[in-house]
Amino acid sequence: MPIAFVHEIVRMMEITVVPDAPAYIEGVINLRGKIIPVVDLRKRFAEKFSPDRRNRILVAELNGHQVGLVVDAASEVLRLSPDVIEPPPNILDRGELNYVTGVAKLGDKLVILIDLEKIMQRGELRRISEITEAVAGATPQQ
Repeated sequence: MPIAFVHEIVRMMEITVVPDAPAYIEGVINLRGKIIPVVDLRKRFAEKFSPDRRNRILVAELNGHQVGLVVDAASEVLRLSPDVIEPPPNILDRGELNYVTGVAKLGDKLVILIDLEKIMQRGELRRISEITEAVAGATPQQ
């Protein structure tokens, strides 16, 4: 995803489960006094996930709201030249897969470029915001 969306990347920490939240919402974290919802993208796409010590929480900002995304690992930030980016294959530009915005070729490696706003549809973002506000309202102020 574009670095402009990334606020920070943090090690996995204790995630507080939120009752009645959709299955792909792991819960919320308290990051330096701010309550941030955490979404597991593998669960969002019904993929199998097994926790690993390399897992991280990528904190991104979407429409003025911060959201944590559980990722397998965060190893590097890449600056991609437009000439290495190709449009997504036709099969990826429709329906559920329309969040893929391109594919970058880096030697023998492929990097899938995604649009986080398309992954987290507006209704889902609103639901996540509501959950965060409810949890923050229930948390005693210190």
